[in-house]
Amino acid sequence: MTTRLPFSRRIVIAFVLMTMVVSGSFSLGIVAVVHFVEDQLISKELRGKLNMVLHEDIRAGREPRLDARTRFFASNSAGHPIPERFADFPEGFTEIEEEDEASYVYVLEANGARYMLLQDQREFEDREEILFSVVVAGFLLCIVLSWGLGVVMARQVMAPVARLAGQVRHPDQLDTRTAPLAPSYAHDEIGHLAAAFDKTLGQLRRSIERERLFTSDVSHELRTPLMVISTSCELLLENPLQDGQRAQVERIARAARDMNDLVRTFLLLARSGPAEAAEAATLAEVAREQAELWGPAIRAKGLAFELIDEGADGAGYNPTFLRTVMANLLRNALHYTADGMVRLVLERDGFRVEDTGMGIPDGEQDRIFLPFVRGSEARGEGLGLGLSLVKRICEHNGWDISARSDPEAGSSFRVVFGTSRRADDA
Repeated sequence: MTTRLPFSRRIVIAFVLMTMVVSGSFSLGIVAVVHFVEDQLISKELRGKLNMVLHEDIRAGREPRLDARTRFFASNSAGHPIPERFADFPEGFTEIEEEDEASYVYVLEANGARYMLLQDQREFEDREEILFSVVVAGFLLCIVLSWGLGVVMARQVMAPVARLAGQVRHPDQLDTRTAPLAPSYAHDEIGHLAAAFDKTLGQLRRSIERERLFTSDVSHELRTPLMVISTSCELLLENPLQDGQRAQVERIARAARDMNDLVRTFLLLARSGPAEAAEAATLAEVAREQAELWGPAIRAKGLAFELIDEGADGAGYNPTFLRTVMANLLRNALHYTADGMVRLVLERDGFRVEDTGMGIPDGEQDRIFLPFVRGSEARGEGLGLGLSLVKRICEHNGWDISARSDPEAGSSFRVVFGTSRRADDA
């Protein structure tokens, strides 16, 4: 399972765990060595003292020559009888550790007799406790030092990673003039990662540049035939025409105007950044224009159409973007509403397009803004790019768009300008 701990914290934990294993093993080794040395040396010392007592002092008929900490007992000596509590001790070395006593016992059986040396070890135990306390303190100190060292090393290790992440995250990385990342890093894993980012970002820059050039070229080339169509329509409308003919010419002129707005929209989106100052239009102005354009078509389908102003502000917005967004949402409402009504509601910080159509199924509401997604109840001959274009325009301007749908009440698309870029920033 993949851990969610930050990489720097994992480095610190690794340092601490490694120190715990190494210093813990070393501490346990010290304790084991102390006990082994204690058993071997003390046992050898007591055996030597007991042999000296038996072969020198007892044979010479004198009292055992022992220090104040050591006492001698023998089963065949009335002056040094073995205490009852030591009678069953096995032959060899034994250590006694009780609350009020700490002693070494060495038992030797020879010629049917049992001999014993008892040596007080409280002084040695006190020193041993001090040694063990030093070992424990050293172990804890090593853990604290390893934690501090781990924090320092984690910062040093993560510093180039954090710097690289900041450079990759910077929006200027998509600029073709941005210098490559790899030369500023050492030839190590971070340098290899920077080189991989350079390669990927280079491919992304070239792809974006190709898209911008394609969009700009196509949009630019479309302007000439659109201008011809618009001019021709104006000339035709100046001549006397029958009602049916005038309606058709006006329809062509309106379509050319809509296409010209789309061309301008694609050109502005292709710049992917602040453009030159454009004309500004208020939300109410664009809404009235779109209501005059789409109202007749909606009513011709037998639907009611309303333009409701709930307090639209008088701020200026880029009319090209605003027209495109509003027109696509109204067109969408027209296509997917069989009966009832369509409303364009202006708010203080945005607008809503509401309809009483079929609604959007729950499983498709998260996908309707994706390119080439039309849903299971698609209408018309579109490619599913209208709402995708709306989403892209909103993201470009910092607007927020959301959709709410009820199969029984229809759909509502809401655009909020809360963080929008106005026409003078577009």
